[in-house]
Amino acid sequence: MKAVGLYENLPIDDPKSLVDLDIEQPKNPTGHDLLIAIKAISVNPLDTKVRKGMYSLVEKADMPTILGWDAAGEIIALGSECTLFRKGDAVYYAGSISRPGTNCEFHLVDERIVGRKPNSLSFEEAAAMPLTSVTAWESLYDRLCICVNTTRRFSPQRGSFSDSSSNKQILSSILIIGGAGGVGSVAVQLAKNVLDSPVNYSTTSRLNVIATASRNESREWCKRMGADYVVNYREDLKSQIKNLIGSEYVDYILCLNNTDGYFEAMKQLVAPQGRICSTVETTAPVDLGGILRQKSATFVWELMFTRSLFQTHDVIAQHHILNTVADLVDSGKIRTTLTDLMSPINAENLRKAHKKLESGSTIGKIVVSDF
Repeated sequence: MKAVGLYENLPIDDPKSLVDLDIEQPKNPTGHDLLIAIKAISVNPLDTKVRKGMYSLVEKADMPTILGWDAAGEIIALGSECTLFRKGDAVYYAGSISRPGTNCEFHLVDERIVGRKPNSLSFEEAAAMPLTSVTAWESLYDRLCICVNTTRRFSPQRGSFSDSSSNKQILSSILIIGGAGGVGSVAVQLAKNVLDSPVNYSTTSRLNVIATASRNESREWCKRMGADYVVNYREDLKSQIKNLIGSEYVDYILCLNNTDGYFEAMKQLVAPQGRICSTVETTAPVDLGGILRQKSATFVWELMFTRSLFQTHDVIAQHHILNTVADLVDSGKIRTTLTDLMSPINAENLRKAHKKLESGSTIGKIVVSDF
């Protein structure tokens, strides 16, 4: 089967950084595995980091590394323990970092981290969504613990409490650092439609959503996704936010870019008893004491591969997340974040996609379709 991979970690301008391959097709699936005919894939920053050797995957020494953790396609075979899908179903998913990636014609994946493709989206539009949707969802619900019934009842910008026995709701605030990127684009949309629970999207609440961006096109994109305010990350965040919402604090912070660079600002911005979640690893130790301790603030990590990597008891949660996101898409509450489409899936186009991502100027998601 056709695939795109690498044998050594090289700069993206090197023609050997990603190469076209002809490798053995996966055999019939067993257990919970599905065999997927890949229709479209999308590219994430993780792909570039693995390609550059910043992360090591479990691969045989004499075998190429196959990247890719986003895909949409059609099920062509199922393992004996599969119960969630049928042959011919259209699906979308972000695979496991512990297994070969999706940059290939046929791919094996555990059905418990796969969702039904949104009916209203093409394969290309759907391929843009899985990794970023799961990451945004887990960040908001599992890490920041945001939902209608658990949003903090004290709002610094309002300075008053709400009565838990009444229907009055306080307008809490969230700062999304990197609002125009892949995860940020979904996180902004989800934050505008906070759900009653991760399995019930009939009741929603509203957050004051503040996103960071600097270029005009990225600021406009954040607004299109639903951000109430967009602040320039090149300028002082605290003064900008205070001018916009009348408070120097935000209840929640989701950091999707340069945790090292934003950590001091986040410590000052997070509200007393507030929560910070980051998806970007640090390169140096950070101080979790001091003002964060005084504020009783929470700092938590998000990595969407945790459930599949450690085979946690709730690994099937990602199946439910993707299905609920599909429902939200089909109901018009969430839109695809596809902004750049290439074809076919080959080394040349994937090198172009990696180079665009590494430029740091992409908005939304880059998708590549058809072998």
